[in-house]
Amino acid sequence: MATITFDDVTRLFSSSSRPAVDALNLHIEDGEFLVLVGPSGCGKSTSLRMLAGLEPVDSGRILIDDQDVTGVDPKDRDIAMVFQNYALYPHMTVAENMGFALRLAGTDKAQIAERVAKAAEILDLSPYLDRKPKALSGGQRQRVAMGRAIVRQPRVFLMDEPLSNLDAKLRVQTRTQIAQLQRRLGTTTVYVTHDQVEAMTMGDRVAVLSDGVLQQCASPRELYRSPANAFVAGFIGSPSMNLLTLPIEPENVIAVGPQWLRVPVDRLADPPHGDSRRREVQLGIRPEHIEVGVADGVPVDVDVVEELGAEAFVYGRAHLANGAHPIVARVDWRHPPEKGARVHIAVDMEHAFLFDPTDGTRLR
Repeated sequence: MATITFDDVTRLFSSSSRPAVDALNLHIEDGEFLVLVGPSGCGKSTSLRMLAGLEPVDSGRILIDDQDVTGVDPKDRDIAMVFQNYALYPHMTVAENMGFALRLAGTDKAQIAERVAKAAEILDLSPYLDRKPKALSGGQRQRVAMGRAIVRQPRVFLMDEPLSNLDAKLRVQTRTQIAQLQRRLGTTTVYVTHDQVEAMTMGDRVAVLSDGVLQQCASPRELYRSPANAFVAGFIGSPSMNLLTLPIEPENVIAVGPQWLRVPVDRLADPPHGDSRRREVQLGIRPEHIEVGVADGVPVDVDVVEELGAEAFVYGRAHLANGAHPIVARVDWRHPPEKGARVHIAVDMEHAFLFDPTDGTRLR
């Protein structure tokens, strides 16, 4: 097991004027399961590949157990990586695939067999050790790739979107297995995904990246309850947080129908010269903090109704003083409104967030 530190790490590709990873500072504790999450092109896979030694570092340092490994070859970093495509050898059996790296390292055959058998038992692969990859399901192949990493007994596991090739049901099942396995082994793990639900359900902490910049790193609960900025607020949560840009009224308040909220205007950043956003602010409210069916509330025209069994959500347009705003609200799954209906809503202002429209910073 090991600690990992990204110390002001930057990666700049020659084809781009903007760093793929920009001055990343991140510390991962011994035995921690950390998830890197963000949209495509945010720098999460590049960060993982730099940690693995598959991508050079243009500036900064990467440390494993306080040892600078920035210029160390991948084979000497004592890490094991699980890729998106599993990368199994089709002509080898499951057992041969799992023990291949050990065989290359000259490990004794008896020890290889022992480690493979133990990993297969952990992953419920014992009945399949003599099969070839083509005879396995997608989930089983993914577990073989995991087993190949486990038998090496590395200090660090790196996983680059290992579930993206699985169907939805199997993905849910397998992510639970991976989280349980990591807790059982206690190996420091860095996991990359673009799926924020996957990130929230698996990680001890989640690091959110956007355009190569770390936006926030915290526990899933803290990210949800206390996002650092509008990007994190909008990215974390399913459905995502409603973000409404509203004008600041006299006496520094914003109005949502008959409701109002005071704005700390002294904390707003100065926008570019002549930008009218100085008198606007973003209101953030999650779907579960909107009450539907309020007599004197804000009118909302319902466009789509999503019924998900024990939950239901309506997507529509809220008619506020400065125009119509897209909005999603959680409703009673037993009696959801009809598509095309007009409902009235109220916002739970105690759970509202305010963000600066210029730079997205949360106004605390």
